[in-house]
Amino acid sequence: MNVTKILQSVKNEELSIAEASKQLSGFSELGFAKVDTQRKARNGYPEVIYGEGKTVEQISAITEDLLKDKKTILATRVSLEKAHVLKNEFPEGYYYEAARCFVLNPTSKSSENYIAVVTAGTSDISVAEEAAVTAETFGNSVKRIYDVGVAGIHRLFANLDDIKNASVVIVIAGMEGALVSVVGGLVDKPVIAVPTSVGYGTNLDGITALFSMLNSCSSGVSVVNIDNGFGAAYNASIINKIREGE
Repeated sequence: MNVTKILQSVKNEELSIAEASKQLSGFSELGFAKVDTQRKARNGYPEVIYGEGKTVEQISAITEDLLKDKKTILATRVSLEKAHVLKNEFPEGYYYEAARCFVLNPTSKSSENYIAVVTAGTSDISVAEEAAVTAETFGNSVKRIYDVGVAGIHRLFANLDDIKNASVVIVIAGMEGALVSVVGGLVDKPVIAVPTSVGYGTNLDGITALFSMLNSCSSGVSVVNIDNGFGAAYNASIINKIREGE
């Protein structure tokens, strides 16, 4: 936030005192939410809307507020029913059903560097798509490499060049989560592991995969929460920006 620029705009009558006060406070007061208007200046990306647990009216109001500054809008965990309403209100937006993400004003792709999103199985794709759409919304190129788990490890080797050439690798797996350790032992790039709740009873809704990934013997592996494709992609986007020297 450039305080001097804001004050100069008020002096030049280009900005109202009320609007200047709002900008200086760092958030918009909506009653049910305080929208962080300085998130991008602090963290590199604007506030992301977590759609689960919010009404569609609340999501819409937060979106309207963020759009005042033409920010990139990413709403995650948005149901199909909520998406229909949002699409009517914001026809320029796009809903990614597999990812459950609603997006407006995505950031333009910045370079040839890409993030590889790798899944062990087809059942992990919903989490993978949340990761892929998040990364693309924030201006990253993404290569999707799906269904290459250890039960048929030759499928992984057939795609190894694309994985090795990525700037960051996001590996998403349920069951026992073994794919992460295998990939981590084959690449010289950061590997972000996402355990999923996919699996039979002793997967324990992702706890088994989480513990397996946390105990990986492969160096360079970090782990996010169960089914947290968004968190993995956010972290990968930051790493990719550093690599690009932004």
